[in-house]
Amino acid sequence: MNQNRMILKGNICYSRSLSELRILEPGYLLCEDGICRGALEASGGPEALSEEWRQVPVTDYGGCLIIPGMTDLHLHAPQYEFRGMGMDMELLDWLEQYAFPAEAGYAKLSYADRAYEGFVEDLKASFTTRACMFATIHRESAELLMEKLDKAGLAALVGKVNMDRNSPDILREKSPEESAEQTVQWLERTAGRFLQVKPILTPRFIPSCSDGLMERLRRLQKAYRIPVQSHLSENPGEIQWVRELCPESACYGDAYDRFGLFGGEDCPTVMAHCVYSDRREQELMKERGVWAAHCPQSNMNLSSGIAPVREFLDRGIKTGLGTDVAGGHSLSMFRAITDAVQASKLYWRLVDQTKKPLALEEAFYMATVGGGSFFEAAGFAASGRFEPGQSMDALVLDDGPLRASRDYTARQRLERLIYFDDVRTLKAKYISGKKVSH
Repeated sequence: MNQNRMILKGNICYSRSLSELRILEPGYLLCEDGICRGALEASGGPEALSEEWRQVPVTDYGGCLIIPGMTDLHLHAPQYEFRGMGMDMELLDWLEQYAFPAEAGYAKLSYADRAYEGFVEDLKASFTTRACMFATIHRESAELLMEKLDKAGLAALVGKVNMDRNSPDILREKSPEESAEQTVQWLERTAGRFLQVKPILTPRFIPSCSDGLMERLRRLQKAYRIPVQSHLSENPGEIQWVRELCPESACYGDAYDRFGLFGGEDCPTVMAHCVYSDRREQELMKERGVWAAHCPQSNMNLSSGIAPVREFLDRGIKTGLGTDVAGGHSLSMFRAITDAVQASKLYWRLVDQTKKPLALEEAFYMATVGGGSFFEAAGFAASGRFEPGQSMDALVLDDGPLRASRDYTARQRLERLIYFDDVRTLKAKYISGKKVSH
């Protein structure tokens, strides 16, 4: 018998498509060497299993729901320490007064060690199994964050931030050459070092990156063939700033595209926010295969606006969800799902009544399959569904503590669990078939 096989039993729920869930009440979830080998009905008992799987140990979670792990497609790890602060400000002022001063502290490894330890512990205990995140400009602190994530068994893409202009002196790299050199050292020192943590190229955003730096990052991307993350069309003040800095660019996205850092062949790219991405920018995103990381909580907290997510989905733009800590104050992907649904209702009611609000199924899909597909493009095993060949990332949810006077369907239970957003309902968490929490 293969010793690297296991079976989970419970009420299984995952996305069949953007608008449909597959539900097995109860079901078996088969795993071999960290890879899902399928999900099947368990109502018939062990006889439902093929002969080769009947001797494999079964972990029976009874009436618990088992869903795929969730991917946070955009967050700032060094900002976790001050989440929930400055929420009455807009983006650019908030960056100056909160984000930049806090990130400057990560020049000291002793501080980074304490701060990142708490962040990783809380991320491990959350509903997130994969996360795409910014660190700071500090190479050694970025390496430390990667070490802690890897030790915790989490899957992540981590970026050493690049910024050489329009930043506080204490947080501005001295030159494009120095920024690129530090990035090369970081890439070389972390190459192949971690099991499920990889680097991602991270120009903070156009206003903080000179043309000389962007050109050097283009060369690094081509040389190392790594994915890219940044920010796009988040706030009106930011967009006007980009127009002034890049008058030759047709749109904000074009300012990245001129340097080959906006998707395309061998350059998986995720752009956070996209609140004001117009038709032209959306067409460029679609053409280049750029992912949009929708961060509704942050967009509301910093008064940025409401992203046109229905347009993204209708156009076939690949879309996931992000918490954007600390613009977002919650690390919970369940909260990101509910915020996405609620923001879409406001967009429909206040902006364009032809754009119907998101259904729970669609937001759930973005949190699982949508974000997971970016990780697949970045070289990880596919995730987000319980289909053969995908990574066995799973959350086991016990809604027993959520009082109910009658029975609910699995779909209703899932909706209650998401909206109640109580991490105490997380009974177990698996990443690549390994139990990492509870």
